[in-house]
Amino acid sequence: MFQCVRSAFERLVGMGGVEISRRQAVGGVGAAAALAAAGWQGAAGAKPKPKPGDESVTITVMGTSDLHGCCLNWDYFKNAEFDNTAHDDIGLAKISSLVKQIRADRGRDRTLLFDSGDTIQGTPLATYYAKVEPITETRVKHPMARAMNAIGYDAVTLGNHEFNYGLPLLDLWIRQMDAPVLGANAVRASRDVPAYEPYVIKKMRVGHGRTVKVGVLGLTNPGVAIWDKTYVEGELRFLDLVETARKWVPVLRAKGADVVIVTAHAGDNGFSSYGGDLPVENASAMVAEQVPGIDAILFGHSHQEVAQRFVLNKETGAEVLLSEPSYWGRRLSVLDFTLVPKKGGWTVTAKSAITVNSNTVAEDPAIVALIKPQHDTTVAYVNQVVATSVAELSTAESCYKDTPILDFIQDVQAGTVKDGLAGTAYEALPVLSICAPFSRTAVFPAGDVSIRDIAGLYIFDNTLLGSVLTGAQVKAYLEYSAKYFTQLPVGAPVDVATLTNANGVPDYLYDQLSGVTYDIDISQPTGSRIVNLAYEGVPVTAAQEFVVAVNNYRQSGGGGFPHITTAPVVYNRQVEIRQALIDRASAVGVIDAADFHVLNWKLVRAGVPVF
Repeated sequence: MFQCVRSAFERLVGMGGVEISRRQAVGGVGAAAALAAAGWQGAAGAKPKPKPGDESVTITVMGTSDLHGCCLNWDYFKNAEFDNTAHDDIGLAKISSLVKQIRADRGRDRTLLFDSGDTIQGTPLATYYAKVEPITETRVKHPMARAMNAIGYDAVTLGNHEFNYGLPLLDLWIRQMDAPVLGANAVRASRDVPAYEPYVIKKMRVGHGRTVKVGVLGLTNPGVAIWDKTYVEGELRFLDLVETARKWVPVLRAKGADVVIVTAHAGDNGFSSYGGDLPVENASAMVAEQVPGIDAILFGHSHQEVAQRFVLNKETGAEVLLSEPSYWGRRLSVLDFTLVPKKGGWTVTAKSAITVNSNTVAEDPAIVALIKPQHDTTVAYVNQVVATSVAELSTAESCYKDTPILDFIQDVQAGTVKDGLAGTAYEALPVLSICAPFSRTAVFPAGDVSIRDIAGLYIFDNTLLGSVLTGAQVKAYLEYSAKYFTQLPVGAPVDVATLTNANGVPDYLYDQLSGVTYDIDISQPTGSRIVNLAYEGVPVTAAQEFVVAVNNYRQSGGGGFPHITTAPVVYNRQVEIRQALIDRASAVGVIDAADFHVLNWKLVRAGVPVF
């Protein structure tokens, strides 16, 4: 993804465990307030810098997650400093300033800094050094490795998006990192041995000759097996997070870890976007409940902000602290642990967490200067003009109307697959195309269209496939997609603000189909909404066959759509969809909706169009 868009299913709900307390700090805490609240008072009032003779000690763990290639506070799609309605800031340069403040307050020896994954994918900056000038060819240090090394991360956990560009690039990035990169549940396909470091134990010198050992176990997301099947099949397997933690936490304790922290690229609500064939996707709270011996979990993947949450471990009754620091570097989680000596080690007596807001500090000029050459290269690349648009094309209404800008994607996908089927046994089959509205703010301006305009429209690093579906399967697919809309009786007022995202379905899981005509009757319940499905004016029959152009994420099971994962694949040349869009724009020179826009679907109620 250029910008990672995650499911609205990933909400902050309990996992059946007892949630003792929870603070979701809306907008985060300002840096000064955070230091006052968590620094000088610390966990349960303990001082982070004890006086001689004071046996207790407080250590601090800081955490980021889902950075998604955000080094600087910059929006590559708008070619401007990042801003949103909440006036959030993003990027590692901001995180660096927060980290420096907290290290100065707590003492460098009393702090650790971890990340819970999805690091090297998500912005044009990250994509440039993976696709345009890949580090595997240039051997240039990846900008995220460069920045994280300069900040001084102590450990980083693999996210699912680390696998998006294949194992060679991932392996090189890991070698470029100073911090260990963890993933205990990613094992070699041929044998159950970790493919990456499972854990690390950090020794913290806390004064008076005393040392605290902090064990960190990294867990990545099982969905990699589906989402990046092309790269990992036959190479890696991804084990259950709970069972993996159950195996390794005792190892950390046996090696003398006084504090055990899990860094998990998994949300906390137990939901899986891919069904039951793989271990649970968002299992962080399950790990806390079911695996004894864990003090805290720094988690990510769901792009939420959970400043502090406590979950009871079912076996021991102990409280496990959970924290998630939002995404893109908007927040920094700060976890404080108060410890008292015990024979041969330490015992945690209190713990707490907050999130600190990145918009309370300036960017660290050292990180800005370090990344500027790669940033400037990326800015120059994405601002290249590749075509001229006859009129402005926008995605603002693409979630509920058939719009020309999405038909540009559909036309390129269908045309690419159709050309690829020439001379094969499938060349006579009709070619349909599937795509979803990934962004509600993407625009092709009237006039010059740049690479960043196209990248803002197609924000994922997907490749194109062609699969054979029957008419019955196409209808079932569309019915599944149509659950995205709120049911509205005939005559009820239509509010576009509440019309979409029903049943927790995010925009990127609302698939539209080109090449056939159909209506979606939103007055009907989910499962009975697709009417008038036809091809070239003739009703589609159940046995009729089509080749459907589809992205690799959907074809591999992302979103759980019916039939597509088992449908025969008849086209797969590893064409990157975003690049195909750029190539088409460059080839035609002029983007004119009249050349590709076909109004082939609409929302209706009892046959009457909604719009």
